[in-house]
Amino acid sequence: MAATAPQVFAIDLGTSALKAALVAADGTVTGWAERSLPLRVLPGGGAEQDPATWWAALGAVAADLGRAHPDQMRAVATVCASTQGEGTIAVDAAGEPLTPCISWLDMRGAPHLRRQFRGFPAYQGMSVRRIARWLRLTGGMPSPTGKDPAAHMLFVRDELPQVYARTAAFLNVLDWINLRLTGRTVATVDSILTSWVTDNRRPGDIRYSPALVADCGIDADKLPPIVACTEVLGPLTPAAAAHLGLPESVQVVAGAIDTTAAAIGAGTTGDRQAHLYLGTSSWIAAHVPGKKTDVLAGIASVPCAIGDRYLMTALQATAGANLTWLRDKIVEYDDPLLGAGHVSRDEGSIFDAFDMIIPTVPAGANGVLYTPWLYGERAPVDDANLRAGFFNISLDTNRSDLLRAVFEGVALNTRWLASAVDRFLGTPVTSLAITGGGALSDSWCQIFADVLGVQIRRDAQPLAVNARGAGWIGAVGAGRLDFAGIPELMRTDRVFTPTPQHRATYDEIFAVYRDLHQRLAPVYRRLNRPR
Repeated sequence: MAATAPQVFAIDLGTSALKAALVAADGTVTGWAERSLPLRVLPGGGAEQDPATWWAALGAVAADLGRAHPDQMRAVATVCASTQGEGTIAVDAAGEPLTPCISWLDMRGAPHLRRQFRGFPAYQGMSVRRIARWLRLTGGMPSPTGKDPAAHMLFVRDELPQVYARTAAFLNVLDWINLRLTGRTVATVDSILTSWVTDNRRPGDIRYSPALVADCGIDADKLPPIVACTEVLGPLTPAAAAHLGLPESVQVVAGAIDTTAAAIGAGTTGDRQAHLYLGTSSWIAAHVPGKKTDVLAGIASVPCAIGDRYLMTALQATAGANLTWLRDKIVEYDDPLLGAGHVSRDEGSIFDAFDMIIPTVPAGANGVLYTPWLYGERAPVDDANLRAGFFNISLDTNRSDLLRAVFEGVALNTRWLASAVDRFLGTPVTSLAITGGGALSDSWCQIFADVLGVQIRRDAQPLAVNARGAGWIGAVGAGRLDFAGIPELMRTDRVFTPTPQHRATYDEIFAVYRDLHQRLAPVYRRLNRPR
């Protein structure tokens, strides 16, 4: 019997679940285990998770994999993680959490951010002079919503001063996992990004900017050392090895946050090779050779796992979330759609149900149009006031029309985003890899091909993209693979091509979609301004 190839124990820590897989250097994903995770939503815009539940879930999924795939577990040589980003955990000198994880959804730091960075003239409450410096050095700027570590840390400083005094380091989600695995306190080039304190002008030399650190309001010694995503941090600690059921000799590679890992897991490691991630939110991303920011479209290229490259990411606030909303808030109590897809391991079931309905409705949803801005929008416009809506409903409209309109609305918004991406890349994207849970829907993949007018190549295992990305980053860090060889390892299960007879329909609908945004944006500002 042939020996089992060396495996990476790949961690995929999202907001709703922790997943783990065993990944070989050729991209083969063997085994899959997961545990759901709770999220506490608090008054005043708070959202938190308990890191201890992550660690307990990690031990549970490791035990599951050990029982189901003992040979592959014995072949594990490397551990590497992909995690949600923009979370913040204050830890003490012993590495123990002093706070829950302040989630990427948490907005409590917004007023503290405005106070720290105010000035005249100002944009969204922050000094234009400071914004110009952030853009020049980092490629971006703090979110005015307060949903990133720059604001989270200020919230702890101002609202929890005793905790702040005891804080030895502020860690992102990935950084905390690596601390528990190895005992080392570090940040990666991508996990540190949204603290907005780094000079990112040289991709192979991401470092703290003294000026940005001095201005951020946080003591410099509370910011961890920065390492590359492919750096070997060292072996598992004895406690971590026992928790995972792995030898202490297993090495830990630093890993990446989810957007970075997905760009590797999608097989799009070459310059300007784009992929569309379709999950609760969605994004188009591509590796590029240079640092660049499109301020108007909200698109930037930022540090990533490939040491001499940047990753352009254009983020849409809600994609699959529109389908979850439709299922959970619109359908009736006895509807068969209600029971479909409630846990991520059954995520395909919701799309199986939808795929039976979508083909019965013609392109254009019998005239119904949907705007998918349930939670505002990030790109190609950054506007937290935008909201979703159905348009052109009549007495003849039925639920099937509404459903197809939702699928089409997300694709129309992606077409709007794609035009900004084409300008950013300097070349039109004609073929797009698609991955993430939404790619399980044949109907949605075909709608994307038709609306965007491009070839859509579907990932053969779209739910595994982040774990596969962590596996490949771990394999590169361990010296068993290089990034240039990844595209030829990627497996596509189907290619969707545009339907020519639908082009005119979607061109006309897209023009109306853009017109609706222009006309409605002022209305949404009036309806949703703070009171």
